[in-house]
Amino acid sequence: MREDIEKYRRMSGVKSDSFQDLEATPHWEAYETGVQHYDADEYLQAVARLEESLSEALSALEECRALCEGPQEDEDEEEKMQPGLYEAIAGTHYIQVLKCRQQCVLEIATKPGRISATEDFIPSHLDLLQFAYSQVGNQTLAAECAASYLLFYPTDEPMLEKMKQYRTELGEDVASIEHYVQRSLMEKKLIYYAVEHLGETFNDPDLWTPDELIPENLREKHSLLMPLCACFSAGALPFEGIAVTMDSQQMNGSQRVVFDRVLTESECKDLLRLTKAAGEAGDGYRARRSPHTPHERFEGLTVLKAVQLAQNGDVEWRDAKLLLQASEKSRKIIESYFTPGKKLHFSFTHLVCRRAVDGEQEGRMDLSHPVHADNCLLDPEGQECWKEPPAYVYRDYSAILYLNDDFQGGGLFFTEMDTVTVTAEVHPKCGRLVAFSSGKENPHGVWAVRRGRRCAIALWYTHSAEHAEQVKERVWWPCHWFSLCRPSLEASSLFLPCPGHEWRAVPGKTGIPVTVRYSKPCPGG
Repeated sequence: MREDIEKYRRMSGVKSDSFQDLEATPHWEAYETGVQHYDADEYLQAVARLEESLSEALSALEECRALCEGPQEDEDEEEKMQPGLYEAIAGTHYIQVLKCRQQCVLEIATKPGRISATEDFIPSHLDLLQFAYSQVGNQTLAAECAASYLLFYPTDEPMLEKMKQYRTELGEDVASIEHYVQRSLMEKKLIYYAVEHLGETFNDPDLWTPDELIPENLREKHSLLMPLCACFSAGALPFEGIAVTMDSQQMNGSQRVVFDRVLTESECKDLLRLTKAAGEAGDGYRARRSPHTPHERFEGLTVLKAVQLAQNGDVEWRDAKLLLQASEKSRKIIESYFTPGKKLHFSFTHLVCRRAVDGEQEGRMDLSHPVHADNCLLDPEGQECWKEPPAYVYRDYSAILYLNDDFQGGGLFFTEMDTVTVTAEVHPKCGRLVAFSSGKENPHGVWAVRRGRRCAIALWYTHSAEHAEQVKERVWWPCHWFSLCRPSLEASSLFLPCPGHEWRAVPGKTGIPVTVRYSKPCPGG
């Protein structure tokens, strides 16, 4: 339906006021208009609409909170059985009211028609307003917005640096924002006490909640939801000879990195041989030969398929093994660099080649892969990325391990949320691994492959053990798997050690189990 509406919008003679959104709310209408002005560098109009949006959002928040005063539905039968008057009053009613109030921020941050809320909806207003006010020369109000933003994130280094610049005309934080933050923190303190001592449950809707407010046994869960920071300290790499060619700062973004020498020329040739021997058109893309563009043909190979082919004697065992080794080596590199000490699980691995179709390249204007984010639905017009199905919302990191460079085009590029402003480019070559976080901070696409065949291993990872190996094509083998299917082969000579894994059976035929525009603050964070 949304696509149909967009088609109507593009028709000649159709005006924007021909459409009336019956679900629209005042703060969302003002916010989206303000963001449009902001993106067009029309900062005077932007501040007016963003201020209106912030005011309307806070009013809507108060209305939502007032509705929480009424009767509350018990979350489960166990809460109905709480013994004693104190538990009945504190646990069953008052805590439920507080939890309801805390969820109101999600209510106002959810755009009508969507099912997921915009992260940091209130703080993002202040971030945008700070920049917009500074652009129109109103340093006092810019400082006021910066001071208000720091109420949410008091250690945010970029904003603290800006506050130093505003020091001569320092504004105070907005009273309504200060009241909102202090009241929310007090409610959280009471709720977390109930979680710790009365057996309550609570999903904190805010990313800015201070760690010291959260009971120690709940901090790890909350930290998984914290926004990714570009200023992390990278961990040591587990393999010698690998070079960090570009980091986040050099790539003008957050949580991005390029490694070189992950594979040797010989290993790249072996994997390319595997793609020629076994790559099937559309494999891994639900049999679609051209899933992204009719000007290219896609050929892919999953790990499970590689094992089945090796088992049938269609490809060499060493090549199937190398595919697994390369993906596992990449996982260890990315885990040690981005999340040292925190396990990354495979979500999906795909050896894929994109081949330019002869005679179909003249006048071509499309991309090999349109700009997107890997764990949310990118909305360039609204400057947001919605974490909801059909996106793979559980994916945390993405990577591409390149195998060749003897083709034209096919480079990876990153953009701002508008999907147009390019912030960085990565040119493929054998053994080059580009890795990045999968969220809205890293919209990316692939330039058209205009000649030749571009091959790479695409990898996705998740921190969530419950979502690990969700895609059926991804498979791990026990150390003795090969010796079971081919008794003459020694597992030790064929496979890496596998400590710390719980192995399970695998179904198979045997039955064995660039010039860069400097980025300004992005709407929605």
